[in-house]
Amino acid sequence: MPLADPVAYLRSLIESGLRTADDTLNETTIRLAVTGLSRAGKTVFIVSMIANLLAMGRRLDTLPALARRIGDVGRLRQVTVAPSGSSTLPHFDLTPKLDRLAGREPAWPDRTTDLSRIALTLTLDRAGAFSRLAGPRRVTLEVLDYPGEWLLDLPMLGQGYADWSRETMASLAHPMRAGEAAQFLAWLSGVRASDPGDEAVARRGWGLYRDALLALRDHGLRWLQPGRALNPGPRGEAPVLYFFPLPDAGDRPAPGTLGALLADRHAAYLVDMEQTEFRGKLDRFDRQVVLVDVLGALHAGEAAFEDTARAIGAIAKVLRRDGLLARLLGQAQPTHLAFAATKADHVPAATRPALASLLRDLVGDAASGEGRSVHAIAALRATEDTAVKRGGAEIAAVSGIPLGEGGRRSFDPGHVPPQRPGATFWAGPPFRFEGFRPALLAPDARLGVPHLGLDTLLADLIGDALA
Repeated sequence: MPLADPVAYLRSLIESGLRTADDTLNETTIRLAVTGLSRAGKTVFIVSMIANLLAMGRRLDTLPALARRIGDVGRLRQVTVAPSGSSTLPHFDLTPKLDRLAGREPAWPDRTTDLSRIALTLTLDRAGAFSRLAGPRRVTLEVLDYPGEWLLDLPMLGQGYADWSRETMASLAHPMRAGEAAQFLAWLSGVRASDPGDEAVARRGWGLYRDALLALRDHGLRWLQPGRALNPGPRGEAPVLYFFPLPDAGDRPAPGTLGALLADRHAAYLVDMEQTEFRGKLDRFDRQVVLVDVLGALHAGEAAFEDTARAIGAIAKVLRRDGLLARLLGQAQPTHLAFAATKADHVPAATRPALASLLRDLVGDAASGEGRSVHAIAALRATEDTAVKRGGAEIAAVSGIPLGEGGRRSFDPGHVPPQRPGATFWAGPPFRFEGFRPALLAPDARLGVPHLGLDTLLADLIGDALA
């Protein structure tokens, strides 16, 4: 059948080909997962990163190290929030979080309770003479906000119920944990794996175990599993969650017993988390940052610090290039992985290198090699460096407005060890951690967000894709 208008048809083919060529040459997508332990500041990190990138797109020098990595800040024409499109993930609602931070009484955002996503489009001129032929590049930066509690389920993926029970019961025997878990442990003393698989017993044990985990989290502990016991997410509680450790859990529990019921639920929970919260989400991201509140752990004392060290060590092991996540999800590890100790503005400048060194020691070889880095940052700087006099000498300190107070005061937090501390550190003066009110921001953070080290981290994490 002859074409009604061959010229128009040919023109449409050419235009379609040009659009395809333009997309191939000029469209790039990089995907960044923002993960970390609970209360490490993931939401603030994302808000600050987006606000500063948007300001950078308006020619403000908010991220100088990233601008240097790009080569010329003038190459960045524009930065805009991309439409959500047909994403199946909830949208990261930037505006209310900015309003909360930039209000007349600034306040920190609430805890992350669910996965959420936001994307930015960065339009850049190409470097060199080729830019005149190819036109500007468009880089889409997809960002995933991931609840910290769920991250600790990753190490569970390689464990059976019996091994998990033995490990968890050993943890609960620690004096700091045993006190908070006393009611659960007392009830558990009358329960056996060989008991009938009674649903009411499973529900009762789950409720007591969950309450113990919540109390332990309030005391600064972070090695708490399963993650959805602490943060069930939008799906809420479901029977797959109703399991807990048993002291006499065996590798092959008899059918119909409580041990078999709990083992089945443990296995079903891991399958559910792998298929719904890990696969297709964490395995789609080629950049990842892991945030850790190292200072808060030091302040909480030896047991809480060792607990955090155990948690970050297990996560780092999973995230190694040959780690469990890659094997289970069939996905290569992120090409760029950064670990960051947050709230670095809570210690003076001279102490921040020790903070980064301490985190590097905890992370181990997961931070070694190309595309791996360790940082000490403050996504939103709430203090200024200052000095205080003590015994006739000036001591480096920080100055800010403590939470719940109206006036600024100076604060000396104490010593941060550059490596995992031993008994001598814990026998000395305790490290002090003060919570400070967020800094006052311009409306909508149009001028960006004050930070420490965020630009250097982003230069390492995404700078190659923008250069």
